[in-house]
Amino acid sequence: MKKSKKDDCFIFRNFNLSLKYLNEIKNYVWFSLAVFLVFGLIGFLFPVFFEEQILNLIKELIEKTEGLGLIGLIRFIFLNNLKSSFFAMGLGIFFGVLPLLILIVNGYVLGFVASKTVAIEGISILWRLLPHGIFEIPAIMISAGLGLKLGTFLFVKHKKGDFKQWLLNSLRVFLFIVVPLLIVAGIIEGLLIIALN
Repeated sequence: MKKSKKDDCFIFRNFNLSLKYLNEIKNYVWFSLAVFLVFGLIGFLFPVFFEEQILNLIKELIEKTEGLGLIGLIRFIFLNNLKSSFFAMGLGIFFGVLPLLILIVNGYVLGFVASKTVAIEGISILWRLLPHGIFEIPAIMISAGLGLKLGTFLFVKHKKGDFKQWLLNSLRVFLFIVVPLLIVAGIIEGLLIIALN
């Protein structure tokens, strides 16, 4: 059988392999989304836990991004999201505990911020905030799903072989799916922040 040019293309081949692995671990990604949404809802309905710490974190982020131009803002958002996503994936080797914590914290903080913003601006503000997460949230959910899958290697028969294969597949998905999503997310968020001031 003759190989097509697409099969020979490094990027296309790895992208297809990434999609295949993503399909294999889809239950971990859906579970990540469920955890994120549950704690997002808790944060929205009960924005009372760790209020001071979250407000300080937001203040710190505002100070770090103050005065940044569009390119600087996009770069900051991208690197910040890249770090969170990489930790969600890479630290999954510790029984998947750390990806779960990342999902819980991020979900609660997002719900908390949405709740406080709605209280000030009204419910319609959520439509203006929605584009911020269209690419970022799937990237973080995929990363957490990869991390949770990596955390299960201790419970399989061929630990070393399976772990190496899962790690290779996880890194491929991270490079060919997560990173592009985060680049797009950074550009959209940077443009929206500048536009909305």
